[in-house]
Amino acid sequence: MYHERVKEKVVALTFDDGPSPLWTPRILDVLKDAGVKATFFMLGEHVKKYPDVARRVAREGHTIGNHTYDHHVLLYYHPQELESEIRRTEDIIKEVTGVRTQYFRPPKAWMTPSEKRLVRSMGYEIILWSLNSKDWVTFDDKYMIKYLMHHVRPGDIILFHDSGGVFSIEGGDRDETVLAVMRLIERLKEKGWRFVTVDELVKMRLNDAQNSGKH
Repeated sequence: MYHERVKEKVVALTFDDGPSPLWTPRILDVLKDAGVKATFFMLGEHVKKYPDVARRVAREGHTIGNHTYDHHVLLYYHPQELESEIRRTEDIIKEVTGVRTQYFRPPKAWMTPSEKRLVRSMGYEIILWSLNSKDWVTFDDKYMIKYLMHHVRPGDIILFHDSGGVFSIEGGDRDETVLAVMRLIERLKEKGWRFVTVDELVKMRLNDAQNSGKH
């Protein structure tokens, strides 16, 4: 899933590569102040290193997804290696946060058809995105807001990052991301938009399917 066809003005904010001890808490503060829930696709390696931050994400009611253990591209994996890495990350997230993940996002969105089949057979829904903030190439927040506001449509899944930089999955400078998230929420709310988690988007799809089946 990269976009959900819905009539309501809803979007889902998603964050990749965390948790980060510096940037994730700042993003969580912005979301908390705005009363918005988001979805965080976490790396098992980072959950293990920063368990308190991962626990805060869960405690504050955000959805947690699986983003592999250490962000290696999946195209070079054997099926057993891929399954092992996903399960390893799933177990770490469950041990730290108490959450059993249901959603998977592959690094760089690269997956073969056979890999997609394997991940789905493991009980995961694959979640990509329809709108890229491009924060990973360090555009400033004003550019990001202009781009996102121009292209946003109902049911969009918006990609941000709460860790890393252009060439790394950790550290980096996410100041512009924090500003962009804060201002995007303000701008969209002013125009009557609502923010949902990936869970809620999936439920909206299922409800729409059920309702259409009744006619």
